[in-house]
Amino acid sequence: MTIHIRPLDAFLAVAQYGTLGRAAQKLNITQPALSRTIRKLEEQIGIPLFERYLTGMKLTAAGETLLPRAALIQKEAEAATEEIDELRGLARGTIRVGAIASAVGQILPQAIAQVLEQWPRLQVHIVEGIADVLVDALVNREVDLTVGASMPASPDICAIPDCHWEDASYIVAAPSHPLRANSVITLADTLDYKWVLSPEGTAPYEDLSKEFAKAGLPMPEVIVKTRSNITNKSLISHGGFLGWLAEPLYEPERQAGWIDRLPVAGVVKRRQLQVYRRSHGLLPQPAVKLLDVLRQLTSRR
Repeated sequence: MTIHIRPLDAFLAVAQYGTLGRAAQKLNITQPALSRTIRKLEEQIGIPLFERYLTGMKLTAAGETLLPRAALIQKEAEAATEEIDELRGLARGTIRVGAIASAVGQILPQAIAQVLEQWPRLQVHIVEGIADVLVDALVNREVDLTVGASMPASPDICAIPDCHWEDASYIVAAPSHPLRANSVITLADTLDYKWVLSPEGTAPYEDLSKEFAKAGLPMPEVIVKTRSNITNKSLISHGGFLGWLAEPLYEPERQAGWIDRLPVAGVVKRRQLQVYRRSHGLLPQPAVKLLDVLRQLTSRR
């Protein structure tokens, strides 16, 4: 069964505005024309989508079921429009990409900069977040690619096998931190100092807790818990805190002489970062351009 986008536009407008009059005004068509479009859609599907009242329109159960699908089809149509523009040489599409913080800190900006050098009329939409947030954004078509570590298993997404690289996380501190005076620094030594970490349940917290557990030690007392990388790095560089960060996140601060790895022997977490996409359908051309550059950059690492 083929449902064209115009009837879906009509359906979504009535569902959003609640009356044929307001929906017709927003769509810039007459109310009778809108009513006929909705009737044809209901005839095509074979079930009523709205209950009619004197004061407005109310979705039926069938309408509630169709609403998410209709919104998804509308997003697909918008993506198709971008594809047509791309084929016409307009190159005015949008790169929609999600990424974990460490990818935003290094690889992704390099890739975006290279794409925009060649295609300066493209725009970029970035969603930064943890794995679950990025999976949802990818499945819901808010983004077309995501960059992350291990993503939750889902039949709707798949890894791109030839686009991956590695980063590493370490205990970090300011160059002036008193622990640097020790000739040898052990993990137990860090228990006596104040820490800033992301909260329980996040990958950094869980990775560090495993390092302490392997050493037979309790987790240190975490004075500040924050998801903000800016806050995290500020407390480490200017507040005397210890932290746990992936290298790409603090590379600018390392170069500026504010934060560096604390030499605690054997305490490191290496992980593979991967690019993911939806399992079905074609990638929009702006995403293809970004993926091509990401492949080039990661093949050199």
